[in-house]
Amino acid sequence: MLQDMKQRQFRRGRIKIPMFVVCVGLFLCFSDVNASIHEYRMEAFSPKSDAFFFHGGSEGLYASKLHEPITDASSETKPSFKGKSIISFDPVTFVRPKETAKSHHQMQQNTGLVEAIILEVKDRARIGGSSLKSDAICCNKQLADQGSCNQGEVIIQHNPNNLGWPKRIKTFFQGDNEEAKMDVETVEINSTGMYYLYFMFCDPQLKGTLIKGRTVWKNPNGYLPGKMAPLMTFYGLMSLAYLVLGLAWFLRFVQFWKDIIHLHYHITLVIALGMCEMAVWYFEYSNFNSTGTRPMGITLWAVTFGSVKKTLSRLLLLVVSMGFGVVRPTLGGLTSKVVLLGLIYFIATEALELVEHLGNINDFSGKAKLVLVLPVAFLDACFILWIFSSLSKTLEKLQMRRNLAKLELYRKFTNALAVSVLLSIAWIGFESPPMHSMEKEDGNWQALFVEMTFLQDVFQMKQKIKLYFNATDPLSEFWQIAWIIPAFWNMLAYCLLVVICVLWAPSRNPTRYAYMEGMGEDSDEEGIALTGNSGDMAMKLERQAIGDDLEEDKRE
Repeated sequence: MLQDMKQRQFRRGRIKIPMFVVCVGLFLCFSDVNASIHEYRMEAFSPKSDAFFFHGGSEGLYASKLHEPITDASSETKPSFKGKSIISFDPVTFVRPKETAKSHHQMQQNTGLVEAIILEVKDRARIGGSSLKSDAICCNKQLADQGSCNQGEVIIQHNPNNLGWPKRIKTFFQGDNEEAKMDVETVEINSTGMYYLYFMFCDPQLKGTLIKGRTVWKNPNGYLPGKMAPLMTFYGLMSLAYLVLGLAWFLRFVQFWKDIIHLHYHITLVIALGMCEMAVWYFEYSNFNSTGTRPMGITLWAVTFGSVKKTLSRLLLLVVSMGFGVVRPTLGGLTSKVVLLGLIYFIATEALELVEHLGNINDFSGKAKLVLVLPVAFLDACFILWIFSSLSKTLEKLQMRRNLAKLELYRKFTNALAVSVLLSIAWIGFESPPMHSMEKEDGNWQALFVEMTFLQDVFQMKQKIKLYFNATDPLSEFWQIAWIIPAFWNMLAYCLLVVICVLWAPSRNPTRYAYMEGMGEDSDEEGIALTGNSGDMAMKLERQAIGDDLEEDKRE
């Protein structure tokens, strides 16, 4: 039953992997992406214990900044939600089976009850009968006789420090009607927290009931969910950072344009892509914050820029580690392998990013994302192993040639990579918070809550390495610091790019890092005086080393 529940729960977000490319292509052509506007399209409730539930959404919401009364949505005056944090039912309709509807008389009242329950994650223990020493989620006759709850309703113990919460909104079927429409209602959020919305009913006769409509979730400053709101500012600052780096690089590029080597063009392209990626993400988040929906075109461009930049950044690190343009003029037979790895990585990353940024925020299929995240993680591991293996060979060649200037350059590059690895390891430790938020709790409702939220929150963020972070925070209780995770990896990539720009900056003396086919390349560079037989011997050794490199390139 648990497996069946999970399959039903994620039906909305499920993507068939073999048809992924086709489905995404069609989706891009015909639809926008809803985000803070959660839509329900005739979807079924899932059974658990003595209740039926439907997960209507979950987002981090900040407390309202203004506390003026909300204008009645049914009036002619347009409701004003500026400065308010709200969840609005706009509208929601429940459709029960015809057989159930026909079993009631036309004049009967309240022939079926569906409840919308909004709760903050810290109040999850107040749903269900655990406080009444019962495993029930719904109130039964015995508990009703004790005066603890109303029979046929979900058991809720209200928070004495926050009166009226968790919030319950009732909707009744009338007579033999097949549909019951919720009143257009707006719930104001006055306490910062991670909020969950569930639609539930306890009447077994309503089995087969479907839900349609939508809810709108809004923070005081816009529609961006709490997890994502700080990222808009971050992407704006990163756009400026890439702009400053681009201007500095461009001035240096123009100043020494006669001494430019092929590697400089690659670096220029990575800087330009990084600048475009950050700018597009900023405008995408800004538009999302204003409208509540993610426009497909901007999101697609942002994802594509990001995937291309990630791919070229890894290829740049790889070819630099191989000594391309420094100790070898070409990659030889390795060119096709490098290009193939880059192409596969781009496809895998693009697929993962599209799945992660399309659809409702909390409606992704955890299984689909698991299938997509594993190839990216494996390819990242391949890049890391190949980079350090190539770097080791390059350092060995430079030591054998006694090329002190280039050796010093690559040692600095190696130190920068080593520092980035150490920072990454330390950051992974930070991303793995203690399990203090997951204390053992009794009652079916607590188990249900964890089961319903675990898969959909895992792989919520961009980077693969934070997988353990999400696994230890299935209820998203660390949502206010979650934005730091993608921000860190973007900053780390930017810092590595700055290091490469400094080490391989255009200059009047490109021989300090450029491959030269002439004789005595290293002798001029290192200032070693070659005289007599020793000079002839050095030049012979240099020619032999160059010939060995060319032969190695051909073999590869």
